Amino acid sequence: MSKERSLYASDKNLVCQDCNQEFVFSASEQQFYADRQFSEPRRCPSCRAARKAQRGDFGGGSHTGGSRGGYSSGPREMFSATCSSCGREAQVPFRPSGTKPVYCSDCFTARRA
Repeated sequence: MSKERSLYASDKNLVCQDCNQEFVFSASEQQFYADRQFSEPRRCPSCRAARKAQRGDFGGGSHTGGSRGGYSSGPREMFSATCSSCGREAQVPFRPSGTKPVYCSDCFTARRA
């Protein structure tokens, strides 16, 4: 717990390659990834969960019991925000930080196309 732990003393802000929203890569997550020699995540937790769901990957592994993985154990927490494009209220699966624009699903889809 010497030098290695001090490398991950602070959280890091990353930008999701799918939704372009900023997300926090916490110091403890950085340590977890480093311990397992994983590269930094390129997607926010919501986009990672969506991709897992599309693949039908629910974690599984050697789990026993009723849970099918961390992301499928209940409804996703949603947050209210005002769309930066049309001004309507939007429900988003992340806590808006106020530093990046937030879009409703219609405007988000239109911007991605």
